[in-house]
Amino acid sequence: MKPAWASALFVVGGLVLLPLPADKNRVCAAAADSPPPQVLIVVGPSLHPPGTHEVLAGARVLEYMLEHVEGLPPVATAVVNQWPQDKRLRDHVQTVVFTGDIFPGETLPNPEAVKADLGAMTARGCGIVCVHYATGLRAQHVSPDGDHPLLRWMGGYFATGCKHHRSVARVVTATLSPAEVDHPVLRGWKAFTFDDEPYWNNYFGTDGPAANVTPLVTTMMPPEAPKKETVVWAIQRPDGGRGLGIVVPHYFRNWRIADLRTLVLNGICWTAQLEIPANGLHGTLPDLAQFEPASVEPLPPPKPKTKTKTAS
Repeated sequence: MKPAWASALFVVGGLVLLPLPADKNRVCAAAADSPPPQVLIVVGPSLHPPGTHEVLAGARVLEYMLEHVEGLPPVATAVVNQWPQDKRLRDHVQTVVFTGDIFPGETLPNPEAVKADLGAMTARGCGIVCVHYATGLRAQHVSPDGDHPLLRWMGGYFATGCKHHRSVARVVTATLSPAEVDHPVLRGWKAFTFDDEPYWNNYFGTDGPAANVTPLVTTMMPPEAPKKETVVWAIQRPDGGRGLGIVVPHYFRNWRIADLRTLVLNGICWTAQLEIPANGLHGTLPDLAQFEPASVEPLPPPKPKTKTKTAS
């Protein structure tokens, strides 16, 4: 018997239907005259222990937040764990959100076809968002100089196990602060401190971030020799589309942080070309256990390390 959160894609009478929570009794049809914005959340594989990553439960959190967001018209959302084969669906999605260990465009079956589809979608202006480890690429996914389509779609990535660049992953106590720029993603939330794994020294190309990439959120890392590091960034692409990379949260429990939720909601909806109100996007969550994680509480964080290790 499927759990209440099970999502799927259906084609009925030539219409692409995205399943929504039953209590809303709404259906999004791609052929409708004025369909609500459509957000597709794609869940890649993960082998992390309970309480960490929780990529499927985290996707359900995102789905719930988008379906219950305050200050916007309804947003149609679907969670899937495989790449949709129906071109009609792909042609009507405003933005794609990825969760998983490593960018799912490289870990789902037939990655070359997935990336080809994403290339066509981004060319028409579709947005793209990667959350935490879904921002990651390994050496086998990139050219020797680090090039990858994700650089152009999202503006940067977490380089793990790469020879051209060494990003860093470590559980720390970190304060995430909005950058001193005027950007819709920064509306309505304030700096917050939490225990998490905010990847730093992320890769933005051989010459650093391109002119159309905006660092949005920074933290001071590492604790023993702190300097400002970008952990959330946005790109306004020449094709008119938008991308967002956000390298947290690692711990599922951190979805309880209202400022984090507003940051993520703002980012996803901005990539879907929606107007972000001046006070940002907000919404409450039920108990996190409702989203069926393997564990609501994580394993105890490791003891602080005296030496920073690069990602491998």
